[in-house]
Amino acid sequence: MKKLILFELRKVFSKRLSLIVLVGILLFSVLISFSTYQNKYAFDGVSAEGSGKTAVEIDKEIAAKYEGILTDEKVQQMMNDFAPTHDLHGLNAMYLYQNATQSAAFSRFSDKEGNWNGLSVSDVFGNEEIKIGYVDGWLSTSKNMVRVFIVLALAVIIMLAPIFSGEYEGVDNIILTSKYGKTKCATAKVAAGILTAILTTALVAAFNLLLALIFYGTEGLDCSILFAPSDYAEGFIPFNITCGTLLKYQILLAFTCTLSVTGITLLISAISKNQIVAFVASMAIFLFPVLLPITEANSLFRLIGLLPLHHVQAVSLLSVEQMSNGMLYAVWAIPTALLFLGIGAVISRRVFAKHQVSYIIRTEPLIADLREVREQRP
Repeated sequence: MKKLILFELRKVFSKRLSLIVLVGILLFSVLISFSTYQNKYAFDGVSAEGSGKTAVEIDKEIAAKYEGILTDEKVQQMMNDFAPTHDLHGLNAMYLYQNATQSAAFSRFSDKEGNWNGLSVSDVFGNEEIKIGYVDGWLSTSKNMVRVFIVLALAVIIMLAPIFSGEYEGVDNIILTSKYGKTKCATAKVAAGILTAILTTALVAAFNLLLALIFYGTEGLDCSILFAPSDYAEGFIPFNITCGTLLKYQILLAFTCTLSVTGITLLISAISKNQIVAFVASMAIFLFPVLLPITEANSLFRLIGLLPLHHVQAVSLLSVEQMSNGMLYAVWAIPTALLFLGIGAVISRRVFAKHQVSYIIRTEPLIADLREVREQRP
């Protein structure tokens, strides 16, 4: 059985389309990560200014000056250090951007003119203890992962759509007469599909984390996501979790998404007799939630948010609720994924096996006729 699973796994990864998809998603990860890195900008308010690597170094240096638990004293120091020195010409200072730390402070503690708005740390964050530091790099990585993991889910669909449907286009004639065609072959295909999703997700997640480490280093993983630049402040996750915890949830949700998609694709592939139909149908089911007019504010989102697409979009699902045990509501994606995968795996195996049985039954009359003709020969 082990050899049969490895054989099916090699079939998936040896296809040219699978290799193109894998290389493509890795190149997409490099492109989006490098583009984000190069577009970074920072100004220390005095003389140091730059983009890309220079901007990251400036941001890290400034963040190190204030790192630790956020206090009212640190807020006052930031407001003084980053006070505008020129006319803003009507620009709201809350959206002024000089560097990541200044943007995080002004988006919460500044009025329109760049003066302190009178709010204390407890006014903004309640009783939460907010650890601050360099988080801009990791939050950028988190935003990029949303796009990368959506492409990853589509890649898994492309790789697995032919796993059963491809056999119906002639090759199943050989499988049906083989010793293990009815039982072990179907099981091996399901196992290979699951392993494909797991291995591909692990590769893509690890590759993106490696890129983040290369570009931004390890600083800030233990800092809160709440004290972040203005472009993260609106609509971001409202819970006091660290950047490291955020990335763990996102990677977990990437696995639950691809496993859910695997269950769906296995089922569609077994039902369909055509690879293109299997691909289009699986893709349509995955993207269907986009068409639903249900926002995060709707109580139904607690259910709709557990559909695979929302797993990789992450932010909306992670924003639903922080439960009494400290875990986020998003962990319900785990049993949801197991349900999708279980149903897809069981039904696809049975459908493929029935196809084999029906084929064997259809050939029996033909065999009987051939024997009769042979016996009637002089």
